[in-house]
Amino acid sequence: MKKLAAVIAILCLAGSVFAQYSLTDPNPAESADSARQALREISLDLFEREGSWNCRISSDDGVITGRLFDGGPYSNLEAEERADMVALPSEVAGATNTKVYGVKVEFFHRGINSFFITAARPIPIEGVTKTVSVWVAGRNQAHSLTLLVQDYFGNNFEVYMGSLAFSGWRKLTVAIPPSSDGKRGIVQQSAYWGERPGLRIVGFRVDCDPETAYGQYYMYMDDLRAITDLYDMENRDADNPSDNW
Repeated sequence: MKKLAAVIAILCLAGSVFAQYSLTDPNPAESADSARQALREISLDLFEREGSWNCRISSDDGVITGRLFDGGPYSNLEAEERADMVALPSEVAGATNTKVYGVKVEFFHRGINSFFITAARPIPIEGVTKTVSVWVAGRNQAHSLTLLVQDYFGNNFEVYMGSLAFSGWRKLTVAIPPSSDGKRGIVQQSAYWGERPGLRIVGFRVDCDPETAYGQYYMYMDDLRAITDLYDMENRDADNPSDNW
């Protein structure tokens, strides 16, 4: 009888441990969501082409100028990271990364103002975008950087990326918040409207700190990237018609 009671106690303890592990320690590598994702890091722009980016500020607040310069955030990176800035996916095979885009603002006065850095054409991202990153030299000013995007339906949204109050180069990364129901928020895909890129990068807005927005301000940008989920695109059958006619 004692032996039977001991066996029952051991089985109950084992069941308790199993239940506890199953409920509180799920393995993300085996989850349904991770099994249906094909995350890829893609290059969106290396800021190497003249005329591909524009900048503007209200004529009441100051004068702005933007152009390309030689350089990049290489001194802050290890050798492998420097190589990674050029060793991007096949879409940009052979691309060089020797330029950065610089912006100079000459403020007329202190105040609450903003300036914009926008792509000549919105940059489409295939799949479902998870994060967007860009390297920035912010010159240690308390201004803030916001990402401007258009969703699947062409609606405009802004996503805060961070403060520019740091010295040297820094990689700023922001997660794109998912839509809860495919109707509200940043919608990136829909089964009702055919196929087209889910997100487009419009550009950036810099909101200036009124205490430091005077005199001249310089900032530089390089290596715009995104991590996107290409599961639906990569798992489409070759003979499956495209819904784009």
